[in-house]
Amino acid sequence: MGLMYRIFVRPTLVFQDSEKAHLRSVKMLRILSSNRLTKFFLSTIYKTNKKLSISLFGTDYIHPFGLAAGMDKKGEAINGWESIGLSFAEIGGVTMLEQNGNPKPRMFRSSKHKALVNRMGFNNPGSEKMQQSLHSHHNKYGKPKIPIWVNLGKSKLTNNSDAHIDYSTTLERLWEYGDIFVINVSSPNTPNLRDLQGEEELRKIITASMNVNEIQAKNRNSKPKPILVKIAPDMTLEQLEQIVNVAIDTGCSGIVATNTTVSRPPELSDDVVLQEQGGLSGKPVKDQSTEFIKHIYKFTNGSIPIIGVGGIMNADDAWDKIIAGASLIQAYSGFVFHGPSLTKDIVRGLGKKLRQHNLSKIEDAVGLIHKESN
Repeated sequence: MGLMYRIFVRPTLVFQDSEKAHLRSVKMLRILSSNRLTKFFLSTIYKTNKKLSISLFGTDYIHPFGLAAGMDKKGEAINGWESIGLSFAEIGGVTMLEQNGNPKPRMFRSSKHKALVNRMGFNNPGSEKMQQSLHSHHNKYGKPKIPIWVNLGKSKLTNNSDAHIDYSTTLERLWEYGDIFVINVSSPNTPNLRDLQGEEELRKIITASMNVNEIQAKNRNSKPKPILVKIAPDMTLEQLEQIVNVAIDTGCSGIVATNTTVSRPPELSDDVVLQEQGGLSGKPVKDQSTEFIKHIYKFTNGSIPIIGVGGIMNADDAWDKIIAGASLIQAYSGFVFHGPSLTKDIVRGLGKKLRQHNLSKIEDAVGLIHKESN
């Protein structure tokens, strides 16, 4: 089916608006996964029998590969991500207030470079409507079979001085339905959002979110949920270390590295599409993302879990992030260019990598390049 996607489906994307093609794909997955028969059909084609279990954040993941934020902003295809074999899915970004995002067109695609540019601007239904939607989903289908992560963004209308209220309010409203929450202060498409990566601003946001997390857990006689921070690739190593220190000091459970980049490598100068304003994702950000993962792991001596995302198109890319220090990995652009068979290809490929290195489980591969160098 991966070959069929590349031969028959991917060429037609050239003639479609990128955002509309994206929305159609998610809608189709939602429809197919809402029916028992068609969901079984999806699972038969795309799920892999290969298990590469890894335990993290108190949860057992069937393998380390999941969906990155931005693909399913509304959380409308939750059943679908499990049906095509993913081990977890991150929905959103969700902001406290409903917002339409930036003017269209705002998503651009380059098949030549396997890259996307988006300036979506956190278009989403807002935390109240998302709460209602997830409540309805749970009532109809029950708790999802895979962990659901929620990406938290800041509303455009909220001043940075009140950002902590925005993030913590969304977390409070969605706490019951998310297994893990990711504080996103690294999207380049909301004005001044990346300023929140500063030490004082970030500490304030995490502290407010942690307080809500503790209260919600206590009210429900449960444990607090893991809270992660998603970082940008456009910073110095000194700034990166500062953010990691804040995350550790405030009790965050992990780092997601990385978001999209505003930089444009020289080799992309021949592609007019990729010169559009917005965040660049896909193959061109692969190396920078991996380098950040490597640095975080070395800086912390592997003491804080890292989620690797950025330019994963195949098993080799996934393996590079894992041996650099990532415990779990995510993809977005990879699904655009390779379709739903990407999951099976990566999981099978990772299994082969383990055998080639005489390793028995994924945990043994996490940070392998550091262990070998020592």
